Amino acid sequence: MANLDFDREITALLVIDPYNDFISEGGKIWDRIKTVAEANNCIPNMLQVLKIARQTKLRVFYAMHHRYRPGDYDTWQYIAPIQRAAWSRKSFEYGTWGGEIRSEFTPLPGETVAHEHWCSSGFANTDLDLLLKRHGIHNLIVIGLIAHTCLESTVRFAAELGYEVTVVRDATADYSDKEMDAALNVNLPSYANAIITTQDMVQSFSSLTSLEIGVQH
Repeated sequence: MANLDFDREITALLVIDPYNDFISEGGKIWDRIKTVAEANNCIPNMLQVLKIARQTKLRVFYAMHHRYRPGDYDTWQYIAPIQRAAWSRKSFEYGTWGGEIRSEFTPLPGETVAHEHWCSSGFANTDLDLLLKRHGIHNLIVIGLIAHTCLESTVRFAAELGYEVTVVRDATADYSDKEMDAALNVNLPSYANAIITTQDMVQSFSSLTSLEIGVQH
């Protein structure tokens, strides 16, 4: 287990893209990540981490992908492949169930949702950095989707901005084990200060608060 020493005054949980299209049965992208997500217990682990953060009074922030709207990119001269793919599938379509946050992850009063990001990084062209800094946050615990795109990109950008980042490795998922391995075992160790399991986080915060919190399976 990593040596975890979270200062709750400067630490926040960052939840990336908990949309129905990603993490709910019937979502447009769920079938593509279902095998990996179920193998590592991703959704229950995400919920467990969120529960711990709320019980220990960490601030919670959400970094959400741009939701498809008619006319998106129509006049753009340059579109990244990942944006073109989302456009063609109408991923996270605004005003539809797929473009809503899965109900168990609905932000509570006092939790902060940053402006939607257009590509992969939760920081690029959003107010996330401003919001974190205004709340005195330096350390981020990151969970969410997808490991090799939005999660990895957000963690890399966070490191560039000077944040210390902890990634919860079994609270994310991807299209295959290949992408998961590339993100968690090849790329992210260069940017994240720690890559831990949900159980690691449970034990760390249980010892800090004397709460009896068990991982749900």
